[in-house]
Amino acid sequence: MTTDHVELLVYGAEELCPSCVNFPSAQETASWLEAALERTYGDQISVRYVDIHQPLGDEEKAFSQRVIDEELWYPVVVIDGEIVGEGNPRLKDIKKKLESMGLYAVETNQ
Repeated sequence: MTTDHVELLVYGAEELCPSCVNFPSAQETASWLEAALERTYGDQISVRYVDIHQPLGDEEKAFSQRVIDEELWYPVVVIDGEIVGEGNPRLKDIKKKLESMGLYAVETNQ
């Protein structure tokens, strides 16, 4: 499977989940992932934070309800409908998923 652009969703809430008090917030995680992944993949990737208590679309509402019902540790990182990180997501696992989808590292002139 090859794709030109992937949207990574970070589900969470303003308050930290009870089991995640020592982890960064979901919004902080989304910002960190956006910076790290855009540095590697450029415009092939975008990262979007979704508040589980105020999701916008039907798909986001359904997944947000799943996060709540299944008591998943947020932030929950989702790519193409698949959970690739929960609680304290690992950049290595996320990159592995993105590369399996055909994304590649781009050279940056900094």
